Amino acid sequence: MNRFSRWINDHLGEIVYGGIDGCVTTFAVVAGAEGAGLSSSIVIILGFANLIADGFSMSVGAYLSSKSEKQRYHKEKRKEYREIEEVPEDEIEEVREIFTDLGFEGKLLEDVVLKITENEDRWVDVMMKHELEMIEEKKASSLIGLSTFVSFITFGVIPLLTYVYAMAWEVEMDRFLISSLLTALAFVAIGWMKSFVTKTSRVQGVLETLGLGALAALLAFFAGDILEQILLT
Repeated sequence: MNRFSRWINDHLGEIVYGGIDGCVTTFAVVAGAEGAGLSSSIVIILGFANLIADGFSMSVGAYLSSKSEKQRYHKEKRKEYREIEEVPEDEIEEVREIFTDLGFEGKLLEDVVLKITENEDRWVDVMMKHELEMIEEKKASSLIGLSTFVSFITFGVIPLLTYVYAMAWEVEMDRFLISSLLTALAFVAIGWMKSFVTKTSRVQGVLETLGLGALAALLAFFAGDILEQILLT
């Protein structure tokens, strides 16, 4: 597996959710502008401003969330080491309770407890997973934020491509219709990838993502239409 393939595999979750958010928010801007009857130049300006600002905001949020979870994990881990040093009998009893709940009993239970508590690192690892239900995030927070940003921009720019092309080459076309079709294809691709993250069927992943995008577009379009009638007439 090459480096790019490994990056895709490791960060598929960020790619999917960054892509969904990018596509939904940018297409909502396009649909709202169309509903308000704004010009293509305004659509492009609003679309790209939203794309950059929201993409940056979402990536920063993903980075800070990941960093905060890592800090919390290591704080709790230090606490567990301290408790093992200060109140070992209480911590041994907690291990015994954990494995009793898992169905261990008698001599096998005591052997398991002894084996786990003979090594502090193993002991703490068990407490983190079973008592606190915390698993350490191995991915770098910076790469989580970067993956989110790249996916947001990559998929979020799709609804704007038709407008940019038509304006740059002065081509007459139904820009909103073509933009809608391209965005629908993007949602299909994202929904297909989403099914790998959520472990659901491909059809379910595609339909859910398409439905979300269509709902966001309809709401934005009619909001733009209503506001245009109220404010510009």
